[in-house]
Amino acid sequence: MPSVTKTAPFDIAAIDAMTDAAFAAAFADIAEHSPWVAEAAAAARPFGSREAMVAAFAAAIAGAPREARLALANAHPDLAGRAAIAGEMAEDSVREQTGAGLDRLSPEEFARFTELNDRYRARFGFPFILAVKGATKDVILAAFEARVGNEPEAEFANAIAQITRIVRFRLEDRVRP
Repeated sequence: MPSVTKTAPFDIAAIDAMTDAAFAAAFADIAEHSPWVAEAAAAARPFGSREAMVAAFAAAIAGAPREARLALANAHPDLAGRAAIAGEMAEDSVREQTGAGLDRLSPEEFARFTELNDRYRARFGFPFILAVKGATKDVILAAFEARVGNEPEAEFANAIAQITRIVRFRLEDRVRP
C-alpha cells in the first residue's frame, strides 16, 4: 500500500484494507482534536461505501456519552476568534473559515463576532459551531444571532448536528465516492 497522507483522496477499498494505525493516521483529525471519533468509527469497518463511512463517524458521535460530545464541541474554535488569530486551529478549520471569508473581517465585523462568541459561550458553555463550508460571513452572523437565544438543550443538539455535518464535509473531501 502507498504511504498514507491525511489529504489523499482515498478509495473506500483502500480504507477498508488499512491497518488501525494507518486509519488513525489518515482520519484522526476529521473530528476537531478528537481522535476518539475516528477510533470508534474504525470499529465499523469494512465500510463498503463513503456513505457508510460517514454514517459510522456520525454513529460514533451520537453514541458517545454527553461528556465526550461536550468535549468534542469544546474542541472547536470560535468562529473568527482568538484561536484563528493565534494560529491554533486545525488545518481543516483554517481552510473552512478562510473559505467563508472570516479571515477578512472589518474591525466592526470582528468586534461583532467577538461579542457573539463571548455571549454564546457564556450562555451554553461551548463555542458556536456551524459548518461554514459554502457560507458567507453574513449567513454565519445571521445563524449566530438566530441561535444565541435558543434553549440550552436544543442548542447542544444543534451544535452536535453541525459537528456531524462538518465531519461529513471533511470525509467527502478526503474519500472518493
